[in-house]
Amino acid sequence: MSAPHPLDPAAVRGYHAHIYYAPDSKERAADLRDEIGRRYPEALLGRWHDEPVGPHPIAMYQVAFATELFPSLVPFLMLNRRDLTVLVHPETGNAYRDHARHALWLGAILPLRLDRLPGDRD
Repeated sequence: MSAPHPLDPAAVRGYHAHIYYAPDSKERAADLRDEIGRRYPEALLGRWHDEPVGPHPIAMYQVAFATELFPSLVPFLMLNRRDLTVLVHPETGNAYRDHARHALWLGAILPLRLDRLPGDRD
C-alpha cells in the first residue's frame, strides 16, 4: 500500500477552537472566554450554545481565528484551558475531515456526531 498524497497546509484558511463546558464549569468557560477576548481581540468569539448543536455532543462556544494566531493562541489554550475540553480544527472547506481527521484535542476526546457534517469521507 502506498503512502497517501500529502495535503497542502496552504489549504487551511483559518481555525476553530470549540470550548466545551458543563453547567458546573460554565463559569470557568466564561473566564477563559474573557481572557481569550482580552489577549486575542482579532479572534471571533462565537455564541454560547448551552445545548448540543451540530456535531458537538455537549454545550460549547466557538473561537474562530486566523492561521497567524495559531502559534500563540493554541499554546495559550494548552496551558490555560482550566481543565475544560477543547477541540481545535482547521477550516479547509471539508467540515467532515476537519472535525474527524485533522482535529487536535486538548483534554478528553468527545464523541462528535460526525454524521451531521458535510464533506468527503474518503
